[in-house]
Amino acid sequence: MNARRLSIGILYAALASSVLAQGAFDWPQWRGPKRNGISEEKDFRLQWPKEGPHRLWSAKVGIGFSSVSVAGGKLYTMGNVTDVDHVMCLEVATGKLLWDYKYPCAAADPNGYPGPRCTPTVDRELVFTVSRRGHVLCLNAATGALVWTKNLVTDFGGAVPQWGFAGSPLVEGDTLILETGAAARSVAALDKKTGRVIWANGNFAAGYSSPVAFPLARDRAVAVLSAGGLTGRAASNGRILWHYNWRTTYDVNAATPIVFDDKIFISSGYNSGCALLQVTADSITPVWSNKNMRNQMNSCVLWQGHLYGFDESQLCCLDVITGAVKWTTPAYGKGSLMLADATLILYGERGRLGLAEASPAGFHELAAAQVLGGNSTWAPPVLANGHIYCRSLSDLVCLDVAGR
Repeated sequence: MNARRLSIGILYAALASSVLAQGAFDWPQWRGPKRNGISEEKDFRLQWPKEGPHRLWSAKVGIGFSSVSVAGGKLYTMGNVTDVDHVMCLEVATGKLLWDYKYPCAAADPNGYPGPRCTPTVDRELVFTVSRRGHVLCLNAATGALVWTKNLVTDFGGAVPQWGFAGSPLVEGDTLILETGAAARSVAALDKKTGRVIWANGNFAAGYSSPVAFPLARDRAVAVLSAGGLTGRAASNGRILWHYNWRTTYDVNAATPIVFDDKIFISSGYNSGCALLQVTADSITPVWSNKNMRNQMNSCVLWQGHLYGFDESQLCCLDVITGAVKWTTPAYGKGSLMLADATLILYGERGRLGLAEASPAGFHELAAAQVLGGNSTWAPPVLANGHIYCRSLSDLVCLDVAGR
């Protein structure tokens, strides 16, 4: 092989490596690859100019509280325009709209929080969404073509919660698991390719949380925080393993449970508080319970033995083993967060984006900027492949934080 061919080969290899790296830190569903709010990404900037990271693009995405999923160079989100829901796919590099699946859906909310809440779940060639009124869609990820659809109200007899269905569906193996809010069939597992019901059981009104799967006694289980409490089910057949009563004002159990080792952390707002629970294959018992963390709408992240999250209108750090508060700050008001490389990525409900060290020693802000104004939402920020995505009620921005 001559030198020219060798250099061309090296170039192609480098390009291929670059293309692979672009998707190395995708965020394909609610709270990321492991549904824990944590990314493995490390190579992103920790310092910004006063005006914030460079804005690569912005897009109008309709009103709503859907966050974003990123997979294979594409971004997926939801919004509503004049009582029509839109499931959208955008090109990550440019923000160009690639496809837009639309269907009628009332956006109105009793307290002025209109539009969809679900974050699309991407599973290879399929995308799954749930509307606030119970439309379940399975779409082709590349084209937006409808693969199958169900309705939680008409197909299951589900009752729409006061603020609409909010949970993001969970792909577990060959099944799609979600709350229906139906008597006798409140949680269901569907064949993800066809929508056929595999199992459905329980009699718990739907909450606003999202299910999470985890290993339990050499099997797989699913934890669902419904309106009335936390239930564990066998992932294979839906058999109810245990239930822990956890009632909240207005039935707003919204934060996704955090599972680690043989324990589960749950939290709710409206002064309800939080609890650490120990689980086995057939029992659930409290380790501690207090009011030191009150997650009204967004979940904590667990990092090196400490929980970081929004306790109502303040950011808080909690020792997960004891439940003791390590520090608090009102810097962001109500908000949401995720974590990457031991760094908190914070997004206040008024559009302030920031970075802070994930340390129990105290709050140390590394960078901050106002990236959106007006009616920002509670949709959490997403870091994926060197871009941070933030959403207001109707606008989405893509910010460049690649490289250090």
